[in-house]
Amino acid sequence: MTDHFPTRRRSLRLATSVLVAGLLCSGALQAQSLRPSSQLNLLRAQSASPGPRTVDYIVALVNSEPVTNNEVRQRLVRVEQQLTQQGAALPPRAELARQVLEQLVSERAQIQEAKELGIRVDEATLLQAEQSIAAQNQLPLDEFRRRLAAEGMDNNRLRNELSNQILLQRVREREVEARVQVTESDIDDYIREQRDHTDLSDLQLNLAHVLVLVPESADPARVTELQARAQQVADRARAGGDFAALAREFSDAPEKVNGGEFGLRPADRLPGLFVESTRALRPGEIAGPVRSPAGFHVLKLLEKRQAGLPDVVVTQTRASHILLRVSPSLTAQAAAERLGQYRQQIVSGAASFANLAREHSQDGSAREGGDLGWASPGQFVPEFEEVMNSLKPGEISQPLASRFGVHLIQVTERRDQQLSQREQREIVRGLLREKKSDEALSTWLQDVRGRAFVEYREAPSI
Repeated sequence: MTDHFPTRRRSLRLATSVLVAGLLCSGALQAQSLRPSSQLNLLRAQSASPGPRTVDYIVALVNSEPVTNNEVRQRLVRVEQQLTQQGAALPPRAELARQVLEQLVSERAQIQEAKELGIRVDEATLLQAEQSIAAQNQLPLDEFRRRLAAEGMDNNRLRNELSNQILLQRVREREVEARVQVTESDIDDYIREQRDHTDLSDLQLNLAHVLVLVPESADPARVTELQARAQQVADRARAGGDFAALAREFSDAPEKVNGGEFGLRPADRLPGLFVESTRALRPGEIAGPVRSPAGFHVLKLLEKRQAGLPDVVVTQTRASHILLRVSPSLTAQAAAERLGQYRQQIVSGAASFANLAREHSQDGSAREGGDLGWASPGQFVPEFEEVMNSLKPGEISQPLASRFGVHLIQVTERRDQQLSQREQREIVRGLLREKKSDEALSTWLQDVRGRAFVEYREAPSI
């Protein structure tokens, strides 16, 4: 973690399937695909025993360490609830139980690997993870624990689960991140491959055009005159003239009322002549005049999107935040309460966001009044970005718990911005890093699983 929050999103995907119950980073549980209210529901499912109680027994041994029937049943209930919340179809229960068992076996082997490498989870990290879950459920830690106990949930088993997930996170980062490198040549090859892709259904173009209509009865002299008019339009457009104004003045096409703009469309839904004339252009460049049976066209490429390549134009957000870091002396709940007080002061006009950020925020943006600058999609960690994107300019969030602490966010502006070539390359770098990380993680998981001695006993009772 650097002095400035937020860091760019890590590309390593830590959840290899829906069977991984929770994600952790730097010791804090992340609810990336779950709203905070559903976290407690999953904990209930995790701790509750499904159906009539049966005598527990060993279903598998992983390097002599047991996986029990109750573990499979409890994880199975959790996975079924997750799939239901996501609207996914449930596979047959026996098949899902086999997948759950294999996931538990794989996780057990990874945790053993972490311990053999000397990776440990200290009490402070574990406490921070607990506090993060409590804060996401908007409960003080003591109240959260009481709620768990009142509903018959085992807090010690929850802490053990958290410890295991932290170990999984750390060993995967250690073993996978070092294997992933993205070179400038990798980026060049990816961009070239995508641009050379010939499937028009993967290409979208937003074109504007001016049509100088040529009547069927026009003699050669009239055709030459109309071509000269189209050339005049093209010359003015290339000189920086307002293309929309030129279209309204000169075009004979119905789109003239929209400044000649077609709107973003798949390339295979545009005339082939238009696509061939503009597909090699960069946004803002002009093609033509080109001749069609209707007349002479002057074309301007407004926007181009190619599947696999980042959008040239993205919506950027400018936001500020106040960050309070969780520590033994400041719990997540206490931080949220303090930020709630700051929010009331700002809303009432008693204090400004910038002044409170300079005075209280615990990261490098404090000296800028909490200003994080313009950010493109994917630049912030998911839990922060999800809340930021839900705010309108001028709005202030409620306190938000993230892996870095607790935040108060204010969105100041939004804009549509054309990405520079360097920014596009950085997005491609992220895409490639994520792809390579997925491949490296899969290889490492297979290696760990292959080296483990697994003995299957009785089938799970579901």
